[in-house]
Amino acid sequence: MTQADVATPKRTRDIIAKYGFSFKKSLGQNFLIDQNILRNIVDAAELDKTKGALEIGPGIGALTQRLSETAGRVTAVEIDQRLIPILQDVFAETDNVHIEHGDVLKLELRELMERQFAGLAGVSVVANLPYYVTTPILMKLLEEKLPLENIVVMIQKEVAERMAAKPGGKEYGSLSVAVQYYCVPELVCVVPHTVFIPQPNVDSAVIKLTLRDKPPVEVANEDHFFRTVQASFAQRRKTIANNLSAFIGKANRDKVVPLLEGCGIDPSRRGETLSIAEFAVISDALQQAGF
Repeated sequence: MTQADVATPKRTRDIIAKYGFSFKKSLGQNFLIDQNILRNIVDAAELDKTKGALEIGPGIGALTQRLSETAGRVTAVEIDQRLIPILQDVFAETDNVHIEHGDVLKLELRELMERQFAGLAGVSVVANLPYYVTTPILMKLLEEKLPLENIVVMIQKEVAERMAAKPGGKEYGSLSVAVQYYCVPELVCVVPHTVFIPQPNVDSAVIKLTLRDKPPVEVANEDHFFRTVQASFAQRRKTIANNLSAFIGKANRDKVVPLLEGCGIDPSRRGETLSIAEFAVISDALQQAGF
């Protein structure tokens, strides 16, 4: 390596001390100090020198360093202005790393990707995401239909399990359906809370989301489909009929049971038992009925 590993306890503490950096709890800052976990993340991303990596929340550059050794180009987006000079210093002699200051939720990511990764064979998002903003970031990446090969992120273990969950379990919900509509999830590994500075209160997991060429189902209206899914999980203990009655309004609740039966779906089932294909049938039937 051309420089010392960032992801070790000593090097991380040295960098923190050198720049007088203090962690902001509000930004969910936890720096990874485990080389094996980093290898698992980078291996899962299937990068090479013909491809680019978009990193979100690089911190002091532990993952950035590994990505720079594997990818042709790395663009790391960091919201915390205090980390920008640290990252620029750490990667001053690494010519395939670009540090971008900004809030990923507000950036025009398509434009950024076109500017940073022109000429490369493919781009993946690879990141250690802050817990507090995991879902908004991932849904932005998916809903904007960015030209990504895959997304490999370290997130809260519980959230990763929900994304990968199959129908029938308590983890399965609207997030599971939304993620699996756009991609195929795969849990890569569990990450104990002990391999971070500072240590979070819960364990993490690395999840790989391989983008689908097209959704697994065809729906008449995507927005309506997702509203239907969310409504179906509004109150998890209630049946699909009760949740959808609230969705379409009390005046029309007597129409829900026959509509579901017409779809071949038992109105007494709960949302957590329904497949993506069944939600698609329900959504299209509701829309056709004017709801």
